[in-house]
Amino acid sequence: MLEGRERIYLTLGEYPEFDSRLLGFVSSIRARESGGAVPPGEFVALKHLLHEQRLLKSAAELRVLREAARITCNAHMRAMAGCRPGMTELELEAELVHEFMRSGARSPAYTPIVGGGENACVLHYVENSATLRKNDLVLIDAGCEYQHYAADITRTFPVNGSFNKSQQALYELVLEANKQAIACCQVGALFNEPHETAVRVMVQGLVDLKLLEGDPQELIESEQHRVFCPHNTSHWLGSDVHDVGDYRVDGAWRPLEPGMVLTIEPGIYIPRREATEHLANRWRGIGIRVEDDVLITAKGPEVLSAAAPKEVAELEALVGSS
Repeated sequence: MLEGRERIYLTLGEYPEFDSRLLGFVSSIRARESGGAVPPGEFVALKHLLHEQRLLKSAAELRVLREAARITCNAHMRAMAGCRPGMTELELEAELVHEFMRSGARSPAYTPIVGGGENACVLHYVENSATLRKNDLVLIDAGCEYQHYAADITRTFPVNGSFNKSQQALYELVLEANKQAIACCQVGALFNEPHETAVRVMVQGLVDLKLLEGDPQELIESEQHRVFCPHNTSHWLGSDVHDVGDYRVDGAWRPLEPGMVLTIEPGIYIPRREATEHLANRWRGIGIRVEDDVLITAKGPEVLSAAAPKEVAELEALVGSS
């Protein structure tokens, strides 16, 4: 099959045993060149071509992604409704997984993050073993895998069903960053525009709340805001939760195109550590993220996860209601 081929597409480095066999095949062809055998002329990396195909979703893929988002939204609402002070994080995770499985999604797309209080400040917290305390927030980052496609949704809400003033001020700031970033998800916008928009909103808000001091743009340029806003706002979503596809083309941020699906997930985290010792205690130990799954369309962004409540009044009405 290899003999006489002008070009061979492959994924070198992924399967070393196969790579070794393949090179052996090529060597055997080269050994017969004097008798007229023609070895392959060129080897081309396959992954980039496949990744570009995965980046633009077909109608069939979008049907599955919408269903994954629907199931995941229902799971988040089930967890909110069943949340009570004194529960463990693991009990909330069980509510999520139960809803996934009863809806036909065999498993989570990734290990769910259920972080109460300061555990929400650990970006990839998966221990999920602590007890939920009455006056804390709880952050749930979870998505199901449905027919090989992933959802990725985060909601943050008060364990007892009521935000205190400090929690609500920070939450509304993150929510506004989420909304403005989603509004940037237009055809032709550059991939990084939602992130830049979210950061501007959050940094201005943190300055207004006196949690950061200085000119907002200078704080962003010097990256001082990363004490509270340490991660980027978006990644591709598809048959993997952090799906493949280049974010830059020829060194520049790539424009968004119809059929692309990405997350919008701004967050603010104020852990109890040396860097936050100067802040009033009411701000410390709070971690908030609001994450939605967004499809780029010619008519504007379609929020696949819109069914999961995120307004303050919606959350306070739902939490603990079951």
